[in-house]
Amino acid sequence: MACCFFDVYGSVLGMGGFDWDLDSGLMRMDESALAVFDLRPDEYSGRPEELAGRVPPTEAARLDAQVSQALKDGSVTYGAYFRIRCRDGSLRWTHTQGCVRRDTTGRPRRIIGIVRDATQELADSTDRLEHDAERRRKTSLVQGTTAALAHARTVKDVIDVLNDSQGLENLGATSLVMGLVEAGRIHLVADGPDGSFVPGTRYTRIDEQYPMSEVVRTLAPRFIESPEDFANSYPMLWPHIRGLGITSAAYLPLIAQARPVGALGLLYGDRIGFTSDERNVLIALGSSIAQSLQRAMLFEQDKDLAEGLQQAMLPRRIPSVPGAQIAVRYRAARLGRDVGGDWYDVIPLPGGRVGAVIGDVQGHDTHAAAVMGQLRIVLRAYAAEGHTPATVMARASVFLDELDTDRFATCTYAETDLTTGVVQLVRAGHIDPLVRHADGTCRRLPVEGGLPLGLSAEFGQLEYPVTTVELDPGQALLLCTDGLVELPGADLDDGMQMLSALVRTGPRDLQQLADKLCEVVDERGGEDDVALLLLLRKGADVPRAGGRLQQHVAQNDPEALSSARHMVRAAVRAWGARERADEIELAADELMTNALMHTDGGAVITARVLAGAERRLRIEVEDRSSALPRRREAGESGVSGRGLMLVDRLADVWGVESRGSGKCVWCEFVVPDRP
Repeated sequence: MACCFFDVYGSVLGMGGFDWDLDSGLMRMDESALAVFDLRPDEYSGRPEELAGRVPPTEAARLDAQVSQALKDGSVTYGAYFRIRCRDGSLRWTHTQGCVRRDTTGRPRRIIGIVRDATQELADSTDRLEHDAERRRKTSLVQGTTAALAHARTVKDVIDVLNDSQGLENLGATSLVMGLVEAGRIHLVADGPDGSFVPGTRYTRIDEQYPMSEVVRTLAPRFIESPEDFANSYPMLWPHIRGLGITSAAYLPLIAQARPVGALGLLYGDRIGFTSDERNVLIALGSSIAQSLQRAMLFEQDKDLAEGLQQAMLPRRIPSVPGAQIAVRYRAARLGRDVGGDWYDVIPLPGGRVGAVIGDVQGHDTHAAAVMGQLRIVLRAYAAEGHTPATVMARASVFLDELDTDRFATCTYAETDLTTGVVQLVRAGHIDPLVRHADGTCRRLPVEGGLPLGLSAEFGQLEYPVTTVELDPGQALLLCTDGLVELPGADLDDGMQMLSALVRTGPRDLQQLADKLCEVVDERGGEDDVALLLLLRKGADVPRAGGRLQQHVAQNDPEALSSARHMVRAAVRAWGARERADEIELAADELMTNALMHTDGGAVITARVLAGAERRLRIEVEDRSSALPRRREAGESGVSGRGLMLVDRLADVWGVESRGSGKCVWCEFVVPDRP
């Protein structure tokens, strides 16, 4: 009687009945109930699993959990709302009410109930509001994904955000494929699930019969509703991916600034068709991804341009310098938009000398790299012309100021005489260098400094002090930019101590040590570039002939005078003139004192070795005065006049030469040949 009632009125009321025998597992459904599921009687044989194709997996899991709970807790009835998917792919709300029949022991034996179309009922119901909440959740999903994409800097970052976030999972997609438009072709950059790559599709033409090619051509999304739709629409592609379990897919054109930059494919393995709400959400997501992808592509292009410019401005190779071992490294910032103006350079100089430069132009952009290249060239030119380290730095500062770039640069220039080991250091706002000793210990080398290049010229403070130190055989000088020592939340001293510890415990080989320091930088990341230069003075194979040291001494600068005396003392010791050390130092001191007392400007003292029939050590002091010195008797009570007398008595030969901008007073001492 009940079945007759449902059969007669079920189609009118949108309601049908079922009788589920829990022992046999068979569920009898009348025609009205089958109509609710959009099934014909010949499509159902009584097995509940045959209904699975009409109930989405998430809905089926929720319904099974509710029925199981009712059977376990002794409930007599249960009710649930769920959705079914009709033949046309649309979803329809359905309601079921079941009555659990149990035996005398309380064991459930049968469930008798109804199913009905609940579409109209839920129009204004709470479940409909929940459906609206689901729509809002998906909208917030697009917003959340957009927020995550805002931090993506590269194309890989965009792909990682989509794969790693829960966005695709919440949308039900199992994987994605992505292609970028490049010169009329589509470059596949994300392959989809493992084993899904189709040979020959890494680069495809836009006019080929592939879904990504189609959406790029038409600028319209393509929703593939079923495996049959996939196979019929793309016969070239489907045979290669039919075994992946793909049941539907959504291909979206990625359009930015009215032009396609790529295409995105979302692949599904458990659904058939797309609702209008789902399509709108995916289209909105595609628009957000397109904007992020364009930003990432522009970022990578800018970074490639800046890195190319940076590499072009750095030396292509480091020259081989007899008596020294040199290692250089450059690392671009792992964070930040562009490379900066960090650079290094090694300049071979006459007389067994070598110049080492490390510097950093203000800013992180292609302009900084361009300024760096110009500054490196002029520093190299000034050093090669034979200017003193202080003059090299001063002229470079004037050059940068005259470029009118509103940029300044920090720099350290070290001129090393590999014969004597004497190093003359000039620092322009840069961090101090380090010295690694032969036993592996490392110490910071305090170097008196001046203003950064550009600023010293702007403020008229072009006098750069020179610090003179000695580098023994086996010792290494380390010059670097601040990117190597800057630590988050720490000051510069902490960074220098960290670097000293790394050098102390690092490899003894110079190249391996440079690699180790760069590995630390790579692991740490950071927003600044790193340039590194290591110079080791060898204990053997140092240049024997020649040798030249030079330093500028300004008036009223006792530190520079002391440094010059130190330079002469080191030269005498290194060039094997210890037997005449006192004579040479005293004569040099007298010549410097005369120049500073009797002229209006500073002086430049030069010490060098002259090779020939007999080996001579020559001291020269240049000043800007054209007045030639006169040798005269000082008298018993005289306070001056003894300088040239001492030089005449101490030196083997001395003289005066006129120069274009002044004169040069010189003296020479015969010294024994070095063993």
